[in-house]
Amino acid sequence: MRARHREKHRTENSGWLRAAVLGANDGIVSTASLVLGVAAAHGTHGNVLVAAVSGLVAGSMSMAAGEYVSVHSQADTEKADVERERAELKADDQGEHKELTAIYVGRGLDHALAKQVADQLMAHDALGAHARDELGISETLRARPIQAAIASAASFAVGAAMPLIVTVVAPMASLVFFVSGASLLFLALLGALAARVGGAGVMRGAMRVTFWGALAMAVTAGVGALVGIFL
Repeated sequence: MRARHREKHRTENSGWLRAAVLGANDGIVSTASLVLGVAAAHGTHGNVLVAAVSGLVAGSMSMAAGEYVSVHSQADTEKADVERERAELKADDQGEHKELTAIYVGRGLDHALAKQVADQLMAHDALGAHARDELGISETLRARPIQAAIASAASFAVGAAMPLIVTVVAPMASLVFFVSGASLLFLALLGALAARVGGAGVMRGAMRVTFWGALAMAVTAGVGALVGIFL
């Protein structure tokens, strides 16, 4: 008997990849922006380090909490839809047969074959068939709040650690140059990696992430410089 061939699809990585990329990107941009803002406001090297460390810790916790709440809301919605579908199957089994048949007809099967497919799938797992083909909920793509929260917090910390390390080793006189340059490099690498894993264009992914990161850092540094004038 031949072993079952299982194809690997990029969509299987969509949940954790989205959270990880968002977390790392936010970690680099927010921490680097924070460092540049405090430095532009004429803060001391110690002030800048305290701000960077505080930003790393606070940002990691914020990302974890925000991602958990957001994805958990999605999971609650999915659960409510599945329970509603369960109730509809109990109340009107034949109507649900017809509904599933109509879905397959809409996808290109003739009515007789669509009815046969619907009958067999519902005999095997009626709720699973409706969750997948009517609601679009599958095991691969279902919401996973804890996984998303952990991925976001860890990736934010990793991203934030990059400008933080540069801040530790760079001399205060050239801190802005080193942090901004290194952070843009990190963002470009992150964008390229995310695009590569997701199957998109590497150059476009790198440029997109780098542009918005540069804009965020420039605006924050400008605000910091203005605030520093009045201190």
